[in-house]
Amino acid sequence: MGYQAQLQIWRGDAGRGELTGYTVEVNEGEVVLDVLHRLQATQAGDLAVRWNCKAGKCGSCSMEINGRPRLACMTRMSTFGENEVLTITPLRTFPVVRDLVTDVSFNYEKAKTVPAFKPAPKGPDGTRRMYQEEVERVQEFHKCIECFLCQNVCHVIRDHDENKEAFSGPRFFVRLAALEMHPLDTNERIDLIRAKHGLGFCNITKCCTEVCPEDIHITDNAIIPLKERAVTEFYDPLAWAKRRIFGGRATPSGTKEPAAASDR
Repeated sequence: MGYQAQLQIWRGDAGRGELTGYTVEVNEGEVVLDVLHRLQATQAGDLAVRWNCKAGKCGSCSMEINGRPRLACMTRMSTFGENEVLTITPLRTFPVVRDLVTDVSFNYEKAKTVPAFKPAPKGPDGTRRMYQEEVERVQEFHKCIECFLCQNVCHVIRDHDENKEAFSGPRFFVRLAALEMHPLDTNERIDLIRAKHGLGFCNITKCCTEVCPEDIHITDNAIIPLKERAVTEFYDPLAWAKRRIFGGRATPSGTKEPAAASDR
């Protein structure tokens, strides 16, 4: 049985905008994106909405619904009461292009600064081996769909635009963790993570983890382990002494082995 939903949708561009009210039909089982498409088809053909797969795997339809960052294609209308007014706005952290579409190119520029995977040389038998537990450890990070909801709620860049140059945000700590924790990768990234990507700015509020639609434990499994590696590498006196005596880099539990002499 359908009903009429009351929507307040932000309409405008980078210069100015305001919330505009609409009444739209809702049918059983529909998601917010369905309702936005019906609105486009019946009342607001010029409404700008970014979307692609409608299956929660492309991350395109990120927006804020009643103040919470969500994927429109994965947010069922049944989540809200039939008499509840839905306020739909663009992601707050990024510049508005038009209506619900924001300019997320900040993230693509940050992606260019992440060093690529550099595999270790093959063993004497011509293969590379790793334990299954090591495979599983980084597998979680590859679930990221780059919806940038975590970036949107991170107060370091949401509330302080001046931090964007020095801080890459949780999405890229996930990417960096996937590389740094890979046992076959030989690239040195800890100093880059600490200095250029601004790991120290993060104060572990876990807001990024709370909004992740893929349930990636961003804070506990990516950011905190990276912080532990940075502390061991740069501030642990025993690790410093070990590097002075044996060379290579510190190896706290779960990190890479020291580089061979020919690789350093």
